[in-house]
Amino acid sequence: MNARRVSAGVAAAAALLCVAAWAIAQKAEEPAPVAVAVTATAAAPVATTDPVLEHGRYLARAGDCVSCHTAPGKPAFGGGLPMKTPFGTIVSTNISPDPEAGIGAYTEAEFARALREGIAKDGHRLYPAMPYTSFARVNDEDMHALFVFFRNGVQPVAQKPPPTKLPWPFSMRGLMMGWNWLYLDKGVYQPDTARSAEWNRGAYLVQGLGHCGDCHTPRSMLGGVKAATDKKGELFLSGAIIDGWYAQPLRHTDRPTMAQWSSEDIVQYLQTGRTGHTAAFGAMVDVVQNSTQHMSTQDLQAVASYLQSLGAKPDAPPAPSQASLVAAAPQHPTALALRNGTVEGNSGAMVYLNNCNACHRSDGTGANKTFPALAGNSVVNAKDPTSLIRLVLAGSTMPSTTQAPSPIAMPDFGWRLTDADVASVLSFARSSWGNQGEAVTAAQVAKVRESLKPVAAAKAN
Repeated sequence: MNARRVSAGVAAAAALLCVAAWAIAQKAEEPAPVAVAVTATAAAPVATTDPVLEHGRYLARAGDCVSCHTAPGKPAFGGGLPMKTPFGTIVSTNISPDPEAGIGAYTEAEFARALREGIAKDGHRLYPAMPYTSFARVNDEDMHALFVFFRNGVQPVAQKPPPTKLPWPFSMRGLMMGWNWLYLDKGVYQPDTARSAEWNRGAYLVQGLGHCGDCHTPRSMLGGVKAATDKKGELFLSGAIIDGWYAQPLRHTDRPTMAQWSSEDIVQYLQTGRTGHTAAFGAMVDVVQNSTQHMSTQDLQAVASYLQSLGAKPDAPPAPSQASLVAAAPQHPTALALRNGTVEGNSGAMVYLNNCNACHRSDGTGANKTFPALAGNSVVNAKDPTSLIRLVLAGSTMPSTTQAPSPIAMPDFGWRLTDADVASVLSFARSSWGNQGEAVTAAQVAKVRESLKPVAAAKAN
């Protein structure tokens, strides 16, 4: 960040710091954000042989535009999806080509300005729930293809979503000018000439349309990501809490992560939402179903190449991979004790035998592409156990994709296990079969359980 940007943003930053302090206080009192499941009622695609339009369709899928700009059961891209944030509820806009309700009156220059700078046609500032700080990296050719697709390849939707009405002072969109000075890096992606074409393609997709950092990178007090690219530091893709889930690190750390997977496993995960050892959950279900399963194998391999390079330190001893821990798990003392029934007095092991063993097995290896392995699993070993706790309390369903259509589900156990039970079984799993996760406390479980009450209420309605 240059000196000009820092000095120009000081006044706005001071105001925003006051705003952020208020937001943090509110966040501490409010339940966790509600994750809204999106099931788009896709309009019939417009028949075309235009290669530019079809390229735009592909890019729109890579950007997962439909997941945020489609309300459940409503036409695709018609907007109206409420997204709860610490600052209030933001309602997504209609981005269909309807000239009144959507973006049909936008010129290509106005379309590009909205995606890259967060400025609407009429000049009002967009909130960064729309990841324009990532889309700023999209090159001119791809931006043109996106414009052609949204203008000519999407059915118009004549419905005007309700406007976003955040409480004061967040309703003052002018504050975004200062925020942008601090967090918006203008300029399309510039290839790293020291890297391969495949690596650069992966970096372009991950940093740009894929906007992976918007979920997997921790944010500052002002709501900006702490590192927007790999060049900005090791916090980039280092994991973050979002919508009540812990978005896993996508870079090398001292624990198992996706960056250690083989390229084949990464591609398979992004195409199907599952591999031989793990499965997608939470917000990643929508990402796989609506976005990554539609991407080419070549592009997904490029993504894999890029992620595998992040945080890699050739001189440092590598963290144990999931594959190595799974291979050793059948002979691990934990597996032998569970098989022999010599776990009396171990409350976590007893809960595991009574609730988990049938699917995940005594050696924690699960079943291929059906029940995820617990040995070496990045979710099990994560420093933040939020996602693991939520999975046990509320369950989850795998994506249904073309290559893997069965939406296999893990049932919820929150109704039958106490906070102490969940803490003990997760502490057991995080210290077994070579795993190195810290113990989970009943207080941590209680906090996640409380945050799920609004989610359950929303589903009931």
